[in-house]
Amino acid sequence: MTISADRAFLLYGTTQVEPAPTELKAGRLTAKFSGGALRRIAYDGVEVLRAISFLVRDRDWGTYDPALSDLTVEQDAEKFIVRYRSRCAGPDGTELTIAATITGTPETLTFEASAETPTGFETNRCGFCILHPIVGLAGAPVTVEHVDGTVEETRLPDHIEPWQPFKEMRAITHAVLPGVAAECRMEGDTFEMEDQRNWSDASYKTYVRPLALPWPYRIAAGEAVTQKITLTIRDDRSESQAMQELAAGPIRLHWGEGTGILPSIGLAVSPDEAAVTLAALEEVGDFGAQELLLHFDPEAGHGRGTIEAFAALSHHYRGCLTMEIAVPCQRPLGEEMEEIAAFAHEAGLKLDAIIVSPSVDRQSTPPGSAWPDCPALDDVYTAAKTAFPSTCIGGGMLSYFTEINRKRVPAERLAFVSHATNPIVHAADDESVMQTLEALPFITRSLRAVYGEKPYRIGPSTIPMRQNPYGSRTMDNPGGGRIAMAHRDPRHNALFGAAFALGYAARVAGAGLERLTLSAVTGPFGLIAGPGEPMPEGALRPLAHVVRALAMMAGWTWREVVSSRPHELLALAGESRDGERGLLVTNITSQTQTADLSALGLTDASLAILDENTVLEAAHDRFDETAFTGPHLTLRPYAVARLARQNA
Repeated sequence: MTISADRAFLLYGTTQVEPAPTELKAGRLTAKFSGGALRRIAYDGVEVLRAISFLVRDRDWGTYDPALSDLTVEQDAEKFIVRYRSRCAGPDGTELTIAATITGTPETLTFEASAETPTGFETNRCGFCILHPIVGLAGAPVTVEHVDGTVEETRLPDHIEPWQPFKEMRAITHAVLPGVAAECRMEGDTFEMEDQRNWSDASYKTYVRPLALPWPYRIAAGEAVTQKITLTIRDDRSESQAMQELAAGPIRLHWGEGTGILPSIGLAVSPDEAAVTLAALEEVGDFGAQELLLHFDPEAGHGRGTIEAFAALSHHYRGCLTMEIAVPCQRPLGEEMEEIAAFAHEAGLKLDAIIVSPSVDRQSTPPGSAWPDCPALDDVYTAAKTAFPSTCIGGGMLSYFTEINRKRVPAERLAFVSHATNPIVHAADDESVMQTLEALPFITRSLRAVYGEKPYRIGPSTIPMRQNPYGSRTMDNPGGGRIAMAHRDPRHNALFGAAFALGYAARVAGAGLERLTLSAVTGPFGLIAGPGEPMPEGALRPLAHVVRALAMMAGWTWREVVSSRPHELLALAGESRDGERGLLVTNITSQTQTADLSALGLTDASLAILDENTVLEAAHDRFDETAFTGPHLTLRPYAVARLARQNA
């Protein structure tokens, strides 16, 4: 992809453009090579594996991103060979060097790597990760060969498995197409699989080494870590049965069977943003949001002054107020909760709801690790209800779905359950971030399988990471890059962030959410631009227009819109009580896409498009509307369109 720096800034919030991958092909087997990893390994155009990569991770589970050297690529019609070297620079002058070779033929792909250190090297993981896609494979039959030679006929999990579905793995085989099977064999260590949908990754991840072993661990000086992955394709079809690739054509949108009610929209407020949030609400309004979600964490120093700042904010906001409380659990629970309630009463802060969760539960407990000491959740909820007798009490996790899936809460005591998600836990490239949208329906369906029809809220869920349950900190990002687990991400500020948020809302619309929070008002998670961003300082980020549109449609009747290529284009539709119909459509790719809306019956609607040509005017809240006569709608990269029509 060739793209100018100015255009990249509007799309991604940074002038840094991801390099185009190298396309590899051997017969019907194809793959993309980028940054030392293979992506989208496909056979006859069907994705077999989402990725194979040799990763090195630090003690906070941050992933090293070493530059490649001595890279060579050789290929002809029937074979490709890739060789490279890389070097990881650890703390205190330690280093690790990696030599890798990738070989592909029409039926076989091998990826071999050897890592060595002259100094000794500390790591949480050094070795291969293999990603199986989830679309079309969730719940599908697989054959698992274990390290002891036993073979298990089983299935990939459909509902998200909180723990590893398979351990002590040597190989896994699945059907790619009728008559086509793929075996992935892992050598050099013991592998196991985790269900990465827990973290909203769109994959099942097979990795080395078992999490029950101690980490971080140290690779000794002079020790070699050598592993090999072999993918073997078995195609038993006749030549006439082979797939014929179809022309892409426009993406078709049509009505599905799902219906429901669209959720209300929340905006998060952290204590350090309370004053600037108040100023923003007075200047630009509340974007139509139905709730402010206030964050309160006594262990971070939040106390009486924090509550007073929230109270000042509440005097200028007429929607619902919910406060999420990270309960310290360091003193008697009743004493801690009564103190917070007293602060709120004295400041005149009237809360519609609180979400309570022990502070320690924000930190993830991986498989094989000891659960930290914590009071019984029933006791936490009882103390909250005693201190706030007339306030709605919610619970769940202040972190991510992973944690509520691993530690189930006694929801019968709660008015609602809640959690967030984050798309840059494991990877932060553009494609991986957008692919996390595929996992969201599995997340909401898995939660519903546990908690039934209990009222359900999600958020704050943003591209930048608000907290890191898997390490001691979120990552700094002073260069504005694409960094996993970073508390600032430039794409939040640009069109990419707007497309991601609308795609998120579309993917969870079928869950019957009560409330959805996709941003703050100000700051790195907010809707107002800061210095050095694509939009002028103080103007509206593109995400602001998506949040406003979603808030306007809150409470409308939702009707499912099915996309023929949901990995490229997503849509959300609703109808108000007085008959107004609205359709939001977003292109979640870096390429221009064309949608065919003929099946939706929305001709003669008004149309507004947020894209690279209109985003600067939209930053000052100026939008041009045109008449949509259909049936085709062309959307530039990461564009968002809103169509509206009043029923006769």
